[in-house]
Amino acid sequence: MNQESVVDRTQTITIVTTISLVSLGIIQIILGETISQSVSLIANGIDCVGDGFVSGIVWAGLRFFKKPADQRFHFGYYKLENVASISATIVMFILGGYIAFRSYNQLVTPQDVRVPFVGAVVAFIAALVALILGGYKILRYKKSNMRSVRLDAVNTIKDGTTSFLTVAALVLSSYGFIIADSIIGFIIAGLILSIGFAAIKESGYMLVDACDGDCLMYGLLIKTYAERINGVQAAHVVRLRRTGPVIQGELEIAVPGEMTVSELGSIQSEIIRISTEKIAELERLTITVVPFEKQEREHG
Repeated sequence: MNQESVVDRTQTITIVTTISLVSLGIIQIILGETISQSVSLIANGIDCVGDGFVSGIVWAGLRFFKKPADQRFHFGYYKLENVASISATIVMFILGGYIAFRSYNQLVTPQDVRVPFVGAVVAFIAALVALILGGYKILRYKKSNMRSVRLDAVNTIKDGTTSFLTVAALVLSSYGFIIADSIIGFIIAGLILSIGFAAIKESGYMLVDACDGDCLMYGLLIKTYAERINGVQAAHVVRLRRTGPVIQGELEIAVPGEMTVSELGSIQSEIIRISTEKIAELERLTITVVPFEKQEREHG
């Protein structure tokens, strides 16, 4: 299955997630505010709506991701996928802070939770829907290797987990443990913020072309592959950067000064072929060539 087909299917599941989670979230918020008076149910409803908007932001990012390179964006729209991840994370931070605030109010001025089992049933349905959608997205991420899709998948699975926690809080509240309502609210807020911090750190690094551990390892591998090619005297200056789900790089090799253009072209093609076969994420590798004698003086 090609990348475009994977992205199309991922777009479909993200819009389905948006509609499903927003609908379930609104139901939980209305039920929590009007009937149940449960902070954990309200928090989970807000979390569902927020996660639905996160999926919507990712969906918008995927639409840009498919656009080819043009005169304005010479390297394509890959980094808009990272911008989508950061935008989604900001939404998560806002929601996490609000949920923590509501949970604190419930802790200092507790209110009895009414008809908890009705809310528990709704939260249980939301948990099942979120876990099924999240599991499917994990499979999509493994095929697309897109950071925003992974964030959306983890966020949706987190939503399923918090929904199960809400079920537990409502059941405990029915037996008189009212404090469970606020405690679960704090846990939900903590989960949201912890996932958000990790996601914004990773996406921020990618936007400024920072090289992570995998990137450094790939650089060493490309250098090794190049130096094994007959005719390459040395390989230096491997620069790699992630742009969305792919890696783009630059490599400098030193070859004998008397090498013909035809021989040089064969060497470049072979390096690119081996590197892209071994490193599936490598989309583009630009190879700069210098005469070995000049390179030896510069690096000697």
